[in-house]
Amino acid sequence: MDFTWGVATSAYQIEGAAAEDGRTPSIWDTFSREVVGETGDVACDHYHRMPEDVRLIKKLGVGAYRFSTSWTRVQPNGRGPGNPAGLAFYDRLVDELLANGIEPWLTLYHWDLPQELEDAGGWTARDTAYRFADYSALVFDRLQDRVRNWGTVNEPWCVAYLGYEHGVFAPGRRDPAAAVAATHHLLLAHGLAARLVKTPGNSVSIPLNIGTATPASDDPLDVAAAWRADGNVARIFLDPIRHGRYPADVVEDLAARGHRLPVRPGDMEIIAAPIDMLGVNFYFGQDFAGRDLDGNTVDAAGRPVVREIKPDVPQTDLGWPITPDRFTTLLLRLHRDYGYPLVVTENGAVFEDHPDAGGFVEDTERTAYLAAHIDAVGAARALGADVRGYFAWSLMDNFEWAEGYAKRFGLVHVDYRTQRRTPKRSALWFADRLTSAP
Repeated sequence: MDFTWGVATSAYQIEGAAAEDGRTPSIWDTFSREVVGETGDVACDHYHRMPEDVRLIKKLGVGAYRFSTSWTRVQPNGRGPGNPAGLAFYDRLVDELLANGIEPWLTLYHWDLPQELEDAGGWTARDTAYRFADYSALVFDRLQDRVRNWGTVNEPWCVAYLGYEHGVFAPGRRDPAAAVAATHHLLLAHGLAARLVKTPGNSVSIPLNIGTATPASDDPLDVAAAWRADGNVARIFLDPIRHGRYPADVVEDLAARGHRLPVRPGDMEIIAAPIDMLGVNFYFGQDFAGRDLDGNTVDAAGRPVVREIKPDVPQTDLGWPITPDRFTTLLLRLHRDYGYPLVVTENGAVFEDHPDAGGFVEDTERTAYLAAHIDAVGAARALGADVRGYFAWSLMDNFEWAEGYAKRFGLVHVDYRTQRRTPKRSALWFADRLTSAP
């Protein structure tokens, strides 16, 4: 079985050129200005430096590049015809990749909802799913002759819950009911796009951020808390896609909080549109307890306690626990319970980088993180999990969402003042690792 090695980025995080060639504002343009204090206006200037960046990918020796298209670059304001200049950029990118022997893996949505659609309700509005289908058709019609691997909606949990309930991501809303509505409409958007791009010779996937929810002990309350956590993050997306239904326990938990998924007749059949692979974005696993710190088993509203606990292990500079063993557990669980071929579409880590005078970073911690997690993929494969690829996050340092430019995931160091790119030690290690599958 062939194994795909790749690196990944997203449009808003690297492209820059935020107001050039017809591109209009997305929710991340607005949120970064109003909340973050730093923006993706320039980012890595990839829009102007794309050929250089493709040569950088080729130098690493990877066979695939996962990127996203910018909705407002392709279709300004989220409605109407395609933007010739925006589509031409992705034409050039795909052609440049193919000319350098790199397979394009395209993700249609990586969080950059047009601001005009957010003003009309955003992902809480059912119409947004159909606007997404229209936009997807523009991209597909233009690139289908050269792009074989299509991802739909990246990490819908982050979009719905970090963006609409917790307010820490764009659009910055704090409304639990809005997050529930957004969850369903994001899945509907996925299904509509999957139906569109699933043609002979193409591969369709959805990249989900999935961790592991482990009971803090064998106490039945902890076991139940971990299952609830798994339902709220993983099964609420996986079950509709695979089985065409939401998990009954998740629906009951939502109802206990006064929320209802806005399902209409025919929706679940659309959401369960066949896909070829499941994208897995993994960063860490968590423990969960069914009692709060005072020993209470229900919260102030009378709901069962689900308390998140970080495992007692080393952490990245984002405070994320480093849990490669749980990565193996997750891949085996997804293989067993859902049966899809799997591709690791994101995996990486933030550590504090100290570039030397030439921009080189001796990032031994990141290198060790990658090595441990690639070994975890190998362990899962050895035990029977059908894992077909691994994409490191990220090709290069970039605009790290709510963290701005303070945190760096890249295999390649970017000097944001000069835009100089310098491969780090982790990039050199990764290039050497690509000689065989995990």
